[in-house]
Amino acid sequence: MVRRITLPPPGRRVVVRYLLPSGQATDALGMLLSADSATLVVDGKRGVETIAVADVLAAKEVPPPPPPRPRQAAT
Repeated sequence: MVRRITLPPPGRRVVVRYLLPSGQATDALGMLLSADSATLVVDGKRGVETIAVADVLAAKEVPPPPPPRPRQAAT
C-alpha cells in the first residue's frame, strides 16, 4: 500500500506523525525546512529532525503557536 502525504511548501509550520525504529509513533512539530520524495526535514523544539517519508503516517499544516502569556508579578 502506498500512502500519499500532501504537505505545504517549505517555510510552513507542520505536524508530522511518524514511526520510530521501535514501531512506536511520535510527532515532529515545527517549521518544514524541506521535503523530497525520500525525506522531510522539520525544525522544532527538539532540533532539526530528518524523517524518512516511508515512516510518515500523517502530516498537516498547523497554525502558528499562540503568543507567550505575560508573566504575572509575584505578590
